[in-house]
Amino acid sequence: MSQALGKQGVRQTARRAALDAQAKMREQRVAREKRLSARGVEVVVALSERDEVMRRYEQRAGEALLQMTAVEGLSVDEAIQWCGEGLSRRDVARLCALAASDGSAADEERGD
Repeated sequence: MSQALGKQGVRQTARRAALDAQAKMREQRVAREKRLSARGVEVVVALSERDEVMRRYEQRAGEALLQMTAVEGLSVDEAIQWCGEGLSRRDVARLCALAASDGSAADEERGD
């Protein structure tokens, strides 16, 4: 009987050690998931902030292009020449459309 109790004690000790190791692994996994979740949120927030900044810069560029074409009377090709290389007709159309749509939204917000 003493030998049976000895085996039972060894089994309980081994089981407890395995359960403790598994609990530690679960804790580590939960901590890692929390870190990864926080990093994922950080990435999405940073990209959203970048997108907002880019939208504002592109709106400014579009507003300037609208001034050059609508107010100053330049053609799109002439406006592109004044801006230098790297600006296409497609870029001008997109930027002007962005500025026009954001401008009308701002007018509506002000009640104009």
